[in-house]
Amino acid sequence: MYASHGITDFVLALGYKGAVVRDYFLRYEEMCRDVTVTLGCHGAIEVQGSTHEEQGWRVTLVDTGEAAMTGARVARALRYVGPEETFAVTYGDGVSDVDLGAVLALHRKSGSLATITGVRPPGRFGELRHDAEGKVVAFAEKPQVSEGTINGGFFFFEPGFRRYLREDDPLILESHAIEHAVRDGVVSVFVHTGFWQCTDTPRDWQALENLWNSGRAPWKSW
Repeated sequence: MYASHGITDFVLALGYKGAVVRDYFLRYEEMCRDVTVTLGCHGAIEVQGSTHEEQGWRVTLVDTGEAAMTGARVARALRYVGPEETFAVTYGDGVSDVDLGAVLALHRKSGSLATITGVRPPGRFGELRHDAEGKVVAFAEKPQVSEGTINGGFFFFEPGFRRYLREDDPLILESHAIEHAVRDGVVSVFVHTGFWQCTDTPRDWQALENLWNSGRAPWKSW
């Protein structure tokens, strides 16, 4: 999703089961491409062909500890981001068709140190509206929330935001760093009205898996 908007330099903040993620990337070429193995010759493995859209991506794996909260993880990962660079942050559990290029453009135009993507999440239950006599006047199955927005988990930050971050384990990006920045008036929002879904439960995962397998995944922008 980020690469489709020209962002191909990634820093992954590893914690719980970080070794599994690390092993995936260390063995990525061998696992995702054709290989030729010469039997009886130690280390004689030839990787064939080329990767596809992943070619040229740069992925840095950073052990940020199992106990660290989101703010501490970002702070520790920033040692691999240039001190004068604008940087993006996202979680690993949400998908969306948000136009990241448009978010970045608004972020730069706003002059803010941080820009949050605000979304209206889908409701988890059918919504009933009824009159005083108990007669149903409207029903919507899992409607999108019509009022208010929540943090959709796609951020852009300027280097100056670093002053709100520390590597202390308890530091939470949202309730500590960003709330402090909000009080200072340096945070903007890009309101996204399209598709957004997090994967908080097995039910969420199954719904997204079904969309992907059907070829109708709205977040697939590549």
